[in-house]
Amino acid sequence: MKEKILIVDDEKEIADLIALYLTNEGYECKKCYTGREALRLISENSWDLAVLDVMLPDINGFSLLRKIREDRFFPVIMLTAKTEDLDKITGLTIGADDYMTKPFNPLELCARVKTQLRRYYRYNQAGGEKQPPKRHELHGLLIEKDTHICTLYGRDLGLTPIEFSILWYLCENQGKVVSSEELFEAVWGEKYLDSNNTVMAHIGRLREKMKDSSRHPKFIRTVWGVGYRIE
Repeated sequence: MKEKILIVDDEKEIADLIALYLTNEGYECKKCYTGREALRLISENSWDLAVLDVMLPDINGFSLLRKIREDRFFPVIMLTAKTEDLDKITGLTIGADDYMTKPFNPLELCARVKTQLRRYYRYNQAGGEKQPPKRHELHGLLIEKDTHICTLYGRDLGLTPIEFSILWYLCENQGKVVSSEELFEAVWGEKYLDSNNTVMAHIGRLREKMKDSSRHPKFIRTVWGVGYRIE
């Protein structure tokens, strides 16, 4: 069955271009041009991924992303014409999985879509023989790799695939300080750049969901100048 991708962009030419390339890659695409139409389509259908423009005519793309993340956890790739780091950090902090700045190379977008879907299904579908679920339990936190279950004191944290991957990697390396570079390259599978704030933004979002203070953390500790550690 084809993966279903929702494309939300008020610039029809860009939406058409994205749909053309993704359709040629074998995906089933649906285009819409307003935030309200996107909310309706999201409520009425299941999606495997969304490509979401920040600058929409009715609903700010960040506001739309917040609504999506209230009860949907499929990957979201944000698009924007802006180049400010603050926009990127904002999108990643509230739950975006990836970010591209216009103008962009459609082939690169297709590659990023494939990467996000591969990661999403890796944590949401069991493949091959049934194996005992890998899990970590510490201080009221439960995380299971095969089932993608992650709860804190019995409450579902509702993590995105990227957030789950970060938390799982930290738990796998419990007690060890993991650098931002190591974490980024392990989770995103790409070369880390010194100016990259992606990891910091996602750690901030994880702490928010876990209600974990950055100053007095119970779970994710910052080792300044080195990285992060779960004890």
